[in-house]
Amino acid sequence: MLDTPVPLLSVTDLRTYFHTRNGVYRAVDGVSFQVERGETLGIVGESGSGKSVTCYSLMGLVARPPGRIESGSAVFDGVDLLRCSPGELRQIRGKRISMIFQDPMTSLNPYLRISEQLIEPLLIHEDISRRQALERGLAMLEAVGINDAAKRIHFYPHEFSGGMRQRVMIAMALITHPELLIADEPTTALDVTVQAQILELIKRLQGEIGMAVIFITHDLGVVSGLCDRVQVMYAGKIVEASDTRTIFYRPQHPYTRALQRSIPALQPKGKELYTIPGLPPDLSKPLPGCPFAPRCDYAADKCRLTTPGLLEMEPGHRHACLRAQQGEISPEKA
Repeated sequence: MLDTPVPLLSVTDLRTYFHTRNGVYRAVDGVSFQVERGETLGIVGESGSGKSVTCYSLMGLVARPPGRIESGSAVFDGVDLLRCSPGELRQIRGKRISMIFQDPMTSLNPYLRISEQLIEPLLIHEDISRRQALERGLAMLEAVGINDAAKRIHFYPHEFSGGMRQRVMIAMALITHPELLIADEPTTALDVTVQAQILELIKRLQGEIGMAVIFITHDLGVVSGLCDRVQVMYAGKIVEASDTRTIFYRPQHPYTRALQRSIPALQPKGKELYTIPGLPPDLSKPLPGCPFAPRCDYAADKCRLTTPGLLEMEPGHRHACLRAQQGEISPEKA
């Protein structure tokens, strides 16, 4: 009998709350998922759905206070990231797990040259000289498509364009050849040409290094050609999770379908662009029933009273729509 492969990362019942003067915000509320070695998992949802906080929690980057991890586990290759010591986490973070942050201008130190920031992970995690680190840094800048890298490696961040700064962030994240890369909306605010180049770059380097990727985005269209599996988040919870093809061709949750309808490229020409009505809920207040019910065209009275569980209705396909689970609405009507 063959042994079942152990996931590279296994997150179980993660809950991250922010305790403020205005109440307790349940930013991540019972999230569970796995990431296999070498695969790409997409996390999709509107701003405020808990995507970034989920990954910040794994990396130990949630400010405490006001943030607090209330419960859960995140086992990375046998080590629980939520319970290991700060020293153990530092050995993993930046070496075995790297992260591309959403805004490269605020993530890069404006007072330090690119060279200093780029080689820092190597000097911390590997026993190499500064000269060797610079050589590897230069090679990585060339790998991510920075022209005249030998000269530009000594520039300051403000001397780079937005797309080039994002490439620097990717180079910093990949320079230690991590086993897991977390990309937090790395193409936000970039034009479509640079966006396509960045996505292709991540995909190519992933194939060369063999790492797993968690790709966070609000745009369901971006993950279509990049991710193996997708999980959709809303109000701090996962509302649907499946392989990418199923999410696109057989979505079960009305929120997933609404996100699809919001993709401009899928809109009929000449018609008004679709927007999801209403606003995401206030996570500091109790949410009886389905959190998407106030914005859902298919919500019934029971949806506002009963909190649906995330159930596996088909092999590998889980969703949290009560009416779809009971067969009252079909994917085509969702």
